[in-house]
Amino acid sequence: MTAPIRENLSGLDLRAEIERLRKDRNAVILAHYYQKPEIQDLADFVGDSLELSRKAADTDADVIAFCGVKFMAETAKILSPEKIVILPDMDAGCSLEDSCPPEQFKRFREKHPDHIALTYINCSAAVKALSDIIVTSSSAETIISQIPENQPIIFGPDRHLGGYLNRKFGREMLLWPGVCIVHEAFSETELIKLKAQHPGAPVAAHPECPPHIVDHADYVGSTSGILQFAKTFPGDTLIVATEPHIIHQMELAIPEKTFIGAPGADGNCNCNICPYMALNTMEKLYLALRDLKPQIEMEEGLRLAARKSLDRMLEMASGTIGKGDLGRA
Repeated sequence: MTAPIRENLSGLDLRAEIERLRKDRNAVILAHYYQKPEIQDLADFVGDSLELSRKAADTDADVIAFCGVKFMAETAKILSPEKIVILPDMDAGCSLEDSCPPEQFKRFREKHPDHIALTYINCSAAVKALSDIIVTSSSAETIISQIPENQPIIFGPDRHLGGYLNRKFGREMLLWPGVCIVHEAFSETELIKLKAQHPGAPVAAHPECPPHIVDHADYVGSTSGILQFAKTFPGDTLIVATEPHIIHQMELAIPEKTFIGAPGADGNCNCNICPYMALNTMEKLYLALRDLKPQIEMEEGLRLAARKSLDRMLEMASGTIGKGDLGRA
């Protein structure tokens, strides 16, 4: 467990101190779209996980401060082994990663030796090392379309994304039973009520949502794709079925439009805030930059094994990264 903050940081101008440390450490600060607005606003880059890691790898920074979750920071380390990678709170995990322990995934693969493993990037470095090809929500379609129909596939850890792809492509991929707790929390009943209150407003949904939410979507795509859709759809109101902090970027880019977070069972979107992403704070980012910890450490053999499955994805679908477009539902 990460030790609690014991220092009294009250009175400290955290933003100014983070800016100072950014320069002193030659650091690049990355923020996922699901981070709090104050962290997004000070980041060098805001985006989806792999997109951010690739951008950081292209910089001359000595330090990567990844305001996201652990698997994202691990991906940054896989792509930039020479850089120090820090995560403000090492307890910032992911329910999808937690659902797929490496030893269980290894045994599962051994039971299906004729299958190749397409694995969603929301997994640990150890699971990436056990996989054949990593996919993102933006690259999955491009990659699946290149795999012969007679090739059996294991898809994990997100059964909702895998199920969506099965339905769209007529595949029968063997699905690992993981889910994202954020996207699982949306309520179909409350979404229908919201649509009735805003007739004509399209729904944009992340494919990690369960089918009963995706079925109501006018657009299905990754977080980056949803942001692009928000910029181009012709109406003035959009219902957004993903983690609601993405709405901050939408409001910055298109302030004249209205964006409404899809509701949870209680009728609001507060239950859909990712509890893991919320662990990162300005205070923790300041301390991480100051102390250069907690750091992501990775054994080189594991890093190289995980890198293979990432490289395979980039070979097959490099043009999709950061685009996030899975198309219309």
